[in-house]
Amino acid sequence: MSELYYTYYESPVGLLKIGGTDQFIGELTFVDNPDQLTYGEPGISEIMHQCTEQLIEFFHGSRKHFDIPIHQDGTEFQKRVWGELQEIPYGKTISYMDMAKKLGDPKVIRAAASANGRNNIAIIVPCHRVIGSDKSLIGYSGGMWRKKWLLQHEFKITHGVQTLF
Repeated sequence: MSELYYTYYESPVGLLKIGGTDQFIGELTFVDNPDQLTYGEPGISEIMHQCTEQLIEFFHGSRKHFDIPIHQDGTEFQKRVWGELQEIPYGKTISYMDMAKKLGDPKVIRAAASANGRNNIAIIVPCHRVIGSDKSLIGYSGGMWRKKWLLQHEFKITHGVQTLF
């Protein structure tokens, strides 16, 4: 097994914890509490450096798609949901019902929402792009203010408009 490394990036939406190996990014999470800080081996992998650079580009508005290798453990269903999340275009949103329909069964809406909430690679796997069927902002483990900020950021870059919600 590859060595796990952790680093942190101070972003416009707060401190982000980046975890990974020499081969992939396995974690991109929000840090709200200093007790959540992890101190591992010093140094970061090249993939983690690329991740940080791509995040900087994303927040500056010059990157709309991440192209670094990622990996997170989960059930086959969770992996399908996370794959569908990566298909949502930058600056666009879909509802949890739309997600369930894309997965082939509207009855899996709750399971899809649950898998969405278990995504451990925020922003890169853009779970913030899933909203309620009534277009409301619902459900985001990183906090609703972050979801709103991320969606407004993408909408502004895509459409040149300041406000979405």
